[in-house]
Amino acid sequence: MNSKGVGIVSTSKAGDIALSLAAFVRSVKAVVWINGCSANAGLPLYYKNRQLLHGLMFDHKKVFSTNSGAVIYKYAMPDPLKTEGRDSLVPIERACGSFLFVASEDDLNWDSKAYMENMVERLTHNGKENFESVCYPGAGHLLEPPYGPLCSSCMHHFARMPALWGGEPRAHAAAEVHLWRKIQEFLRTHLGCEAAQTKPKL
Repeated sequence: MNSKGVGIVSTSKAGDIALSLAAFVRSVKAVVWINGCSANAGLPLYYKNRQLLHGLMFDHKKVFSTNSGAVIYKYAMPDPLKTEGRDSLVPIERACGSFLFVASEDDLNWDSKAYMENMVERLTHNGKENFESVCYPGAGHLLEPPYGPLCSSCMHHFARMPALWGGEPRAHAAAEVHLWRKIQEFLRTHLGCEAAQTKPKL
């Protein structure tokens, strides 16, 4: 946070929480959304004891098992654009801040590219230009700061079992290096951070 407002970097389930903060809290000025959902996923959203959004619930019948014993969760989330899911869509059109949408094409946890494309379409339809988007072919769900090993599978917090995250090592590593710089540029631009304060440590 600085005098211009709050910046949020979010990934996975935290993505829809960050979108909601941008939509309902005016001090949020910059949101980095990485491989998340465009709707409020899993649980209803409350703010100051009032329900703002319904929860888009997982369909556990659409969780696929693999030979390794790990599961693929990508197809378990219903389409939020259908009638029964629309009351869970985060109203990003009302946000006064800016968005950086990031999607990996080999994300096996969410259909994050489809969610990103929907959000871009909704904002464009409403005459908004407060967003950037970037898509990474061959990258998996867990886009993290660069130079660490690719985590292709680990315990899924909600499924309570190992999950496959996707990602081809070389493409995923290249995406993390590019995204790390992109995030810093985005936050510096929209929060007015001084370059000396955001000099990368890697």
